[in-house]
Amino acid sequence: MSRGFQNRFSTQYRCYSVSMLAGPNDRSDVEKGGKIIMPPSALDQLSRLNITYPMLFKLTNKNSDRMTHCGVLEFVADEGICYLPHWMMQNLLLEEGGLVQVESVNLMVATYSKFQPQSPDFLDITNPKAVLENALRNFACLTTGDVIAINYNEKIYELRVMETKPDKAVSIIECDMNVDFDAPLGYKEPERRPQYQEEPTEEEADPSSYADMDTGFRAFTGSGNRLDGKLKGIEPSPAPLDASDIKRGIPNYDFKVGRITFIRNSRPLPKKILDDDDSVNRFIAFSGEGQSLRKKGRKP
Repeated sequence: MSRGFQNRFSTQYRCYSVSMLAGPNDRSDVEKGGKIIMPPSALDQLSRLNITYPMLFKLTNKNSDRMTHCGVLEFVADEGICYLPHWMMQNLLLEEGGLVQVESVNLMVATYSKFQPQSPDFLDITNPKAVLENALRNFACLTTGDVIAINYNEKIYELRVMETKPDKAVSIIECDMNVDFDAPLGYKEPERRPQYQEEPTEEEADPSSYADMDTGFRAFTGSGNRLDGKLKGIEPSPAPLDASDIKRGIPNYDFKVGRITFIRNSRPLPKKILDDDDSVNRFIAFSGEGQSLRKKGRKP
């Protein structure tokens, strides 16, 4: 036999889900990853072969022509049996006790992967990349087309592997991999609302509609308190605001884009100020009247 065939591990097992694994310990951690549990005879056979580490395997269901890849977690299963995560059995279309072909393989290290969440609920996660990175620590490899399951906050999220590089099956152990997400299955883009609403023109605006708006100071509109604690007669009753009392701004019809104009209100000057200005303009030097300390008509 050739050397390459001697270094290849290939056998068939009856597969069961992890919930069928006998023992006092809870093995729900196996469901959170992409690794299987194999019998001790597999470890004995693998140790005699010159295989590369980490140990990676190709699982094939010959009846449905479905295949995936995985790692191994432990060698504690009964002889002739292997235990798979439930999501992996669904990908292979396997039932409890079905036959699965297990072969040792060498996979290239991943550089890129793209996932599609199978539910819009995945968008509720604050940092999905960090959650996925933490969940993938329990996986050994990824296969394009698989639907993996991750557990976060006691909820199962399913993600389909849309693309992997540089191959359709890659190893993700100690790798620097770029992760991207596709739109979740069943996701709909929210409708965009216009940012600016059309404002009514001068002709369409009804001045009476401004009467209900409290746009300025109105005297005696507060409420009072009585010393005896009663509430009678303390409710304010302000006079209604007339539409003519509301003053609207004067539009600048000479407005140009990119130019700011400061318009200051020009009020008519009081008459006294106007008189003072006229007196300043008619100023004549030494035209004032003098005063004497002595009163007229008094003799010294």
